[in-house]
Parts: sequence; C-alpha cells; structure tokens
Amino acid sequence: MPRRERVMRMSVELPLWRALAGYRVLTMLYAIGLGATRYHLFQRPWVAVCFFAVLFVWTLATLPRVRNAASCTKRFLAADLTIALTGVLLTPLADSHQRIAGGPTLPSIWTGGAVLAFAIKGGWRWAAAACTPVALANLIERGHPARDTVHSLILVWVASIAIGYVVEVARASERTLARALEIEAATRERERLARDIHDGVLQVLAMVQRRGAVIGGEAAELGRLAGEQEVALRTLVSGGLVPVSRVSEDAAAGAVVRAVDEPDDEGPVDLRSLLASCAGSRVSLAEPGAPVRLPRPAARELAAAVGAALDNVRRHAGPEARAWILVEDEPDEVVVTVRDDGPGIPEGRLAQAAGEGRLGVAQSIRGRLRDLGGSAELISVPGQGTEVELKVPKTVKAERR
Repeated sequence: MPRRERVMRMSVELPLWRALAGYRVLTMLYAIGLGATRYHLFQRPWVAVCFFAVLFVWTLATLPRVRNAASCTKRFLAADLTIALTGVLLTPLADSHQRIAGGPTLPSIWTGGAVLAFAIKGGWRWAAAACTPVALANLIERGHPARDTVHSLILVWVASIAIGYVVEVARASERTLARALEIEAATRERERLARDIHDGVLQVLAMVQRRGAVIGGEAAELGRLAGEQEVALRTLVSGGLVPVSRVSEDAAAGAVVRAVDEPDDEGPVDLRSLLASCAGSRVSLAEPGAPVRLPRPAARELAAAVGAALDNVRRHAGPEARAWILVEDEPDEVVVTVRDDGPGIPEGRLAQAAGEGRLGVAQSIRGRLRDLGGSAELISVPGQGTEVELKVPKTVKAERR
C-alpha cells in the first residue's frame, strides 16, 4: 500500500509573531492618533506629519516580515530599530523643549515593538542589545535623565529581556518535545517491524531448524544455520531496530517531526471474515450472527494477534491440541478469547522468553493490542491450558505507521 509523509509542526513562536504584528499596527495607529490630537501644539508639524507617513507605510509594508523568524532578518531588525530611533530623535525638532519634558515621543510605544522583535528573534541577549540604543536616544531626546524616562526605559528593558528569555525556553522545550516524539515513533515502528518479522521470518527459521534436526544429514546443517540466523535476528529485533523514516528538526517555523504514514481512508470491516480462515479441524470459531465491524487497520491487527496466539498453541501445546475462538461484540468494545487444552505455560516462562528476545506474546499479541488502545490478558494454569483474552475499543483507530 502506498505510504505518504505526515508532517507534524509545532511552534509556540508563531502566536508571538502574530501578536507582534498586531501590536505594531495598533501602536502605529495609537502614535498617529496621539500626534493628530497634538497637531496644533507642534512647533514644526510638518516634521511630525512626515514621520507619521513613513511610520504608517513602513508598518503596513513590513507586516509580512514579522510572520516568523525566517522572514524577520537581521537587516530588517536593524532598519526597524532605526525607524524607531529616528522618530525619538526627531521629536525635539517637531515639539518644544517644554512640552518634550512631559510628553511622549513621536513613535510613542511603537518603539517597544521594534525591541520585542529582537527579543522574539534572538532571545534575551538580542533584546538587551536593542534596548541600549533606545535608552540612549530617549536620554538624548529628553536632555536629562528624568525619573519618568528612566522608569519607562527600565520597564521596556525588563519586559523585553523577560520575553526573550521565555522564547529561548520555549524553543528548547520544542526541541525536547520533538525529540521525544521521534523516539516514541521510532520505538513504535521497531515494535511493529518486530511483530511482522516474528510472524514471518523468525517462525520460518525456527521451523527449518526443527525440521532439519529431525531429517538429519545436510538438512541438519541447514537447520543449524537457520537456528543461528534466528538467534541473530531476534537479537537485532529486540535490541534496536531504528527506522530512518522519522526525523526531527528545529525549523524557523517551529520544531518539525516527519513520519512516513499510510493513508487510512478505508472503511470498517467485518472481523468475522478475517477470523474465518483461523477455523479448522482442531480450531473452533464461535461468533455472533451479526457483523462485528471494526476499522480495517484495527481488525487486521486484532486478527494478526489471534493468529499469533494460535501459532503459540501449535508450537507449545503440540499438533494434537485443540483451540477455541470466541468473538463477543460488546457495545463499546470487541472481545476475542483464544483458549486451548494444552499443558499451560510454566510460571516465569513468559519473562524468560522476553529476555531471550522471543517476542511472540510481548509484541505479536500485547504490543498489537496496546497500539490499538486495547489490552491482552493471558491466563494459564499448568496442566489446564491457556486462555488469551483480547479487548479492542470500537472508537479507537489503529495507528498506521
């Protein structure tokens, strides 16, 4: 079946950039409105009008520049800060010295947006560097370090540095989360491949080893080689099969996790049709009279888990053992029970098998059910057979990898 790439993009920065764009527009309108109310008080109103015209055009024209960190380049940041500093230094030319001492500058609080852009782009160090020329320009414009000027500068300094620090922490958290998702995806892929390999290649190698030992001669040597390859493959599967289909990266628009995915647009399927092939002379199948519908991936994985349970019956209980499959269609879940009349499983054997890399129960059964959001319960009493109860919720789709 064709596979496609699924891209999961995470970014806590993008809302900050959108907020900054809104802040720049609102503070630009505020500065222009404030200047319009003071127009008759300016000594040289044409200076203020020219600056406000430039500010209006610059703010609207550069909105695409503050969409993300990639478009907000260092050159743009420098030009943006220059516009803000120019407006501060032009204030004495437009207004009288007496009014400057108690009034706002031409760009007013729009200057804070230029500093915040530095903070979001480069963190708290860039914010501190941008605050320094703003502080010097305000002191030059005022002519002396007035108390209100110093308080305003300290407030901008602290706020921008704090925002820059928060952005740095958020970026580090994004990278950590992306790495965690990558590890989780790799682990799930390894478990899926381990199940497939166990259900196919490992069982064939084990059968060749057993048959070779029975036949003897050259077949015994072939069986011995198959046994060696089985052990090597089990070690590889249980030790670290890491797929290359998933990567994480720190992109300008946020952390990115890519996963090779398969389309999941298939409709539900009747579980009974998938389990019909399991019935035989020594396997009895009891099922409801009505269809037992599950999403196709979930039904396929559940049927594979039933097949793995029957393989264990044939392998460990012997060819003469009988097995019974019971399918129950509950309102919220589907329950499939596989029971046999074999000798049962000795206590501690499952843990020993998992330690040896034998993943029949751990992955082919429990791993499949866990990925479906269900559960697998195994009950075995020595001398009284084994019962495996598989439960799958109807509302959870199997995760396609």
